[in-house]
Amino acid sequence: MGATTFTDEHTSAVAPSRIFKASIVDSHNLIPKLVPQAIKSIEFVQGNGGAGSIKQINFAEGGGFGTVKYQIDELNEDTLTYKYSLVEGDALIEGLEKITYEVKFEPSPNGGSISKITSKYYTKDDFKLKEEDIKAGKERVLGMYKVVEDYLLQNPDAYA
Repeated sequence: MGATTFTDEHTSAVAPSRIFKASIVDSHNLIPKLVPQAIKSIEFVQGNGGAGSIKQINFAEGGGFGTVKYQIDELNEDTLTYKYSLVEGDALIEGLEKITYEVKFEPSPNGGSISKITSKYYTKDDFKLKEEDIKAGKERVLGMYKVVEDYLLQNPDAYA
């Protein structure tokens, strides 16, 4: 088994605690409302949202994916850190064992936030990741992040 790690950083005008609450803690409620054309629902199939819980994302028809499941490894509202592992579903293409993510939100000097995302792809045997697959996945995640950010900017009292 091999592993490939990618690190990304994004800035936002939204305070770190607000974007953490909206995009992580309450994602199962908020994201399907914001992007119903992409995500039909997000539900807990095990646990209540803390470490060890398993979330299932049910994608809208025609989007290329059916479902994915991920396990929450850590959710820390004090340090605004979220770690999870994609363990099952259509995004785990043949040759991938799992994908782990670590997301950390920090304050930026201008009152907004900096999000740091580390993703680690665990491959089976001699499987080689294709750059276009990684890029497409990152673009989907960034797109969802931007939708949540826009919502919070338009609704300054939400998740305050």
